[in-house]
Amino acid sequence: MRNLMNITDLTVEEIDELIAVAEDIIANPVKYQDACNHKLLATLFFEPPTRTRLSVESAMHRLGGSVVGFSEASSSSSAKGESLADTIKVVGGYADIIAMRHPKEGAPVVAARYAGVPVINAGDGAHNHPTQTLTDLLTIWRAKKRLNNLTVGLCGDLKFGRTVHSLVGAMARYTGIKFVFIAPEELKFPRYIIEDELDSRGIPYKEVSTMEEVMEELDVLYMTRVQKERFFNEADYIRLKDTYILTPEKLVPAKEDLTIMHPLPRVNEISTAVDDDPRAWYFRQAKNGMFIRMALILKMLEVTV
Repeated sequence: MRNLMNITDLTVEEIDELIAVAEDIIANPVKYQDACNHKLLATLFFEPPTRTRLSVESAMHRLGGSVVGFSEASSSSSAKGESLADTIKVVGGYADIIAMRHPKEGAPVVAARYAGVPVINAGDGAHNHPTQTLTDLLTIWRAKKRLNNLTVGLCGDLKFGRTVHSLVGAMARYTGIKFVFIAPEELKFPRYIIEDELDSRGIPYKEVSTMEEVMEELDVLYMTRVQKERFFNEADYIRLKDTYILTPEKLVPAKEDLTIMHPLPRVNEISTAVDDDPRAWYFRQAKNGMFIRMALILKMLEVTV
């Protein structure tokens, strides 16, 4: 029985296999429509991220399975004081697989000990979000037809953004990758991740403060929100916030095949004027999340089609 807590729980070969299955699902949806018939997914979302929950549930329904669960802690017995372990033991007796979102880091690891069925971490605090990373990898693959020999720019809140931390950890295992970190001093990419994932492997990277100075180099630009609450000084936020808004003007020097991504939700860090640019992949990225989660559910349940 497999659980998915962190993207590194999957080998590069397994990630490539999941991408291949997702591509086949996209090409041949009817082939998979009954693959999980009579299987039950429980979605235990102790905080309400609508996008991820709908993606996971849509994935199971499109495989012919069924879904039960809740979308906030107040809807569960944890509101009455029931322990997480007890909740998971009960739900594990009902379902064939569990997808879990929790505000506390490490909670899905605890859940996996008691579930008795596969558990997918759908996000734990600011820690891990492996299905978002799989979504990102599938999107890059669909845009570029490769996951190697790429210059990947990550822009915005790189200090607290779990999506960029996981993506760097995943892509660092592919060859020919170069990272460009675009962030204010207050939100720079964590040094410990750079040392563990990049320095230890000799992977090149550079840190800059504006996207304009590196735009023409990038194959992928991954935008994230610069959040006001992350700044101790509001004047610093006001000074910097417009620097990290992607506009058509800032894209003028960019490559014709640049892939623009965002984990969503977007606030104002990408102008809506960019949405019609064929290089904008963020809404296609969200749709890709359903397909890669379909592939993951099949793998976790050991269903072959």
